[in-house]
Amino acid sequence: MTATSSSSSSPSGLQLLPLVAIVFSGFLAVGLPLPAMPLHVNGVLGYSPLVVGWVIGLQPLATILTRKFAGSYVDRHGPKQAVLVGLPMAAVAGLLYVVSALLTPSSLSLAILVLGRILMGPAESLFLTGTMTWGIGRVGPHRTGLVMSWQGIAMFAALGLGAPAGVAIMQAMDFLAVGLATIAFPLAGLAVAACVPPVPVPGGSRPQASFLRVIGLIWRQGAALSLASAPFAVLTAFVVLYFANRGWHGAGLAMTGFAAGYILVRLFFGRLPDQLGGRRVAAVSLVIEALGQLLLWMAPTPAFALAGATLTGVGFSLVFPSMGVEAMRRVPPESRGVAVGGFLAFVDVTSAVTGPLAGLLIGAYGYPAAFLAGLVACLVSFAAVVFGLGPVYSRTRETS
Repeated sequence: MTATSSSSSSPSGLQLLPLVAIVFSGFLAVGLPLPAMPLHVNGVLGYSPLVVGWVIGLQPLATILTRKFAGSYVDRHGPKQAVLVGLPMAAVAGLLYVVSALLTPSSLSLAILVLGRILMGPAESLFLTGTMTWGIGRVGPHRTGLVMSWQGIAMFAALGLGAPAGVAIMQAMDFLAVGLATIAFPLAGLAVAACVPPVPVPGGSRPQASFLRVIGLIWRQGAALSLASAPFAVLTAFVVLYFANRGWHGAGLAMTGFAAGYILVRLFFGRLPDQLGGRRVAAVSLVIEALGQLLLWMAPTPAFALAGATLTGVGFSLVFPSMGVEAMRRVPPESRGVAVGGFLAFVDVTSAVTGPLAGLLIGAYGYPAAFLAGLVACLVSFAAVVFGLGPVYSRTRETS
C-alpha cells in the first residue's frame, strides 16, 4: 500500500502530528538562542552591535545557500533520511554554542560561535525541507496545503515560545545553558523521527529536474509569496519603533494580534487551499492582508494599528500553503524536495532584504511609508496570483 492510499484510511491530521512535533523541536533550536545571542556576543564577549548583526544573520544566509542542496538530498535519499541528518547537525551547532560559552571571553569563542551559526543553516534546510516533503508523502499531494499549514503553525509556535524561553534561560543562568537546550531539542525531535515510517522516494528511477528548471516552474508562486511576506518582515522589524515614534503604547499587542490571527486561521481554515484551490484562497487572503497594511499606514490611533496588525496576520496566514499547493502542482513528483527547498528560499530572501529596504524607506519618508509599501506589495502579489501563475505540470505535456 502506498503512502497516498493509506492516507485515505486514517485521519491525515494524526499522520502529521509527529512531523509537526519534529518541526517544533527543531525550530526551538533555531528560535531559542536568537534573543540570548546578542546578550552573549555584546554583553559577555564585548563585541559591537555590528558584529552581533553579522552573527545573527549568518544562519539565515547559510539556510538560503543550502536550500538547493537540501532539496536535492531529499529527492535522492528520501525525506526521512534528510531529517535524520539535519536534526543531529542542529544538535552539533548547539554543542558549538556550548564550547563557545566555555571559552569566553576570547576571540576563539566568537569563531566557534560563528561555526555553530553557519552549521545551523544546512541543518534547518534539511529538517524543514525533509519534514514538509515527508508530510506530503504521508497524506498525499492533494493535502499539500494542510501539510504546510500545520508545519507553519509549528514553526511560529516554536519561534514565539523560543524567544522568551531563551531570554529567561540566559537571565537565570548563562549562554552555556542556552547551548545545552539547543542540543536537547533537536535530539528530542530525532527520537520522534526515528519512530515514523519513511515514505518512498517520489521519483523512483526517474532523473531529477535541475534546480534552475524547478525554480523556473515555481518562480511565479514564489514571487507572489515573497511579496506577501514583506509586510510580515516589516511588522516584526519596525512595529515597536512605529508605536514609539507615535507615542503609543501596546506595540507588543500588535505582534500578539498578528500571531493570533495567523495561528487561528491556520487552525480552523488550514484545509481551504486543498479544498478550494490555492489561487482562490490566496487572492482573498491578499485582499485581507492589504486591508491590514492600509489600516497600519493610515492609523490615527493605536486601536487602528492593532486591528491592522491582526488583519495582516489573518491575511498572510494562508498565502504560504496556498502558493505551496500551486507550486507543487507545477513540478514533477521526483523533484518535489527541490521544489520545497526552492519555495522556502523565496521567504528566506524576503526576510534578508526587506529590513534594509524598509529602513531606507523609513529614513526618507517616515514609518507609515513602510506599511504603504507593504500594501503595494500585497496588491502586486494579488495581480500575480489572479493573472500569472502559469500552467500546471503534466507528464504528457512534458513528453509531447
